[in-house]
Amino acid sequence: MEFVRFDAGEILRKERGGQGPRLLRLLVGNPLIMVEMARAVPDAAAYAPVTILVDERADGVHLSYDSMVSLIAPYGSEAALVVARDLDAKVESLLKAAAR
Repeated sequence: MEFVRFDAGEILRKERGGQGPRLLRLLVGNPLIMVEMARAVPDAAAYAPVTILVDERADGVHLSYDSMVSLIAPYGSEAALVVARDLDAKVESLLKAAAR
């Protein structure tokens, strides 16, 4: 589910007289997954939904995101990490499919 999108490249284009990269930041996710993680680690709600960056460069379009495992690991909750690992696998699968 897409929650919101930001045209991050707009700021750079304004600075460069209308020329510049196209950067799109998407906040996407499933509210049920966020609830599942937040049960174990309430701070997880600060990291969900997931941020995905679509970045058009000279060598092509790049897709990146913040790994949920890397954000949740410091809290030391195995229950939240199980959900985060599953979420990362789903996001990576989605990005690979989008890149094809």
